[in-house]
Amino acid sequence: MSILIDTSVWIDYFRHGGNAEVVDFLIDEDIIVINDIILAELVPFLRVRNQRALIDLLFGIERLEMSADWLQIMEYQYTCLKSGLNGIAIPDLLIAQNARQNAAAMYSLDGHFQHLQGIIGLTLYP
Repeated sequence: MSILIDTSVWIDYFRHGGNAEVVDFLIDEDIIVINDIILAELVPFLRVRNQRALIDLLFGIERLEMSADWLQIMEYQYTCLKSGLNGIAIPDLLIAQNARQNAAAMYSLDGHFQHLQGIIGLTLYP
């Protein structure tokens, strides 16, 4: 199974946070993937900081093709709202949908992905 590493984990990793060992393990196992939304969230800040080597490394990771199913996104948002979750942004729903479409688990430090696990059947790592 592939592991889609979310922006929150990458930021923690770049700052040598508590998840560095886990990310290093996943990199060594060659099971990580990325998508265009996560790249769009990371790359501009890395460019401002002249972190070209990190950008090149991120672009070297297998990229999941994005194919938004907008009706499904609307259904996810509706289900979240009915469950009392009104703070989940559309980009995060697209990331979750992308992981599900590609049978990838999500690795994130953002708690709302844990909520999505129960609501839309998102698989989380670990």
